[in-house]
This record gives sequence, structure tokens and C-alpha cells, in this order.
Amino acid sequence: MKKYLVNVNGTKYEVEIEEISASEAAASASSAPAAPLKAPAGGESITAPMPGNILAVNVANGAAVKKGDVLMILEAMKMENEILAPADGTVTSVNVSKGSTVETGALLCTIA
Repeated sequence: MKKYLVNVNGTKYEVEIEEISASEAAASASSAPAAPLKAPAGGESITAPMPGNILAVNVANGAAVKKGDVLMILEAMKMENEILAPADGTVTSVNVSKGSTVETGALLCTIA
């Protein structure tokens, strides 16, 4: 362990930093967060194309949708983006709600 004195906005803090080996660093890097949720077999995942906020969810579990139907509205950078159904099918899960914040690639819903 190495001790350091850090000054933040005029307040001094004493911190200890532990040095680890390259193999320990590699091991901690391999314990990355779990992969995003995937659609069930035969289903299609609808994911967020960009980070933003969900303004509206227009579908529910079990809803029949046609290709091009607006599934939800995603606000990103003050723009409202329609998330459209890529194919005809039935919504098997809705993974977000109005007001949710999502990151790029987050699972929004699945269609089978």
C-alpha cells in the first residue's frame, strides 16, 4: 500500500492505494458486467439506438404490432425519436416504462 496526500478544494485527504500485479488486473477486468438481455429464441430484440429518456411507451405485453408501428418515443439531445417495429409480430416483453433513462443498446422490448 502506498499513502498519498490529496488536496481537493483546499481540503487535504490522506488516501491509500494498493498496487496489484498485471494478472490481478486482468482478472478484475474479466469480471465485467453481464451482457445485455437478449430476446428469447425466435424473438427479435428492440434496443435503444442511443442514450436518452423514454417519453412514451405505446405497446404492452401481448400487443400485436405491424412493421413500422411506433413502439415508443425516445428523447435524445432534445429530439424525439420514434422506435419502430422492425417486423409484424406480438410484443412478448416491454423492458422500460415512461420516464426511464436508457443507454445505447439497452433492451427496450422484444417481438416474436
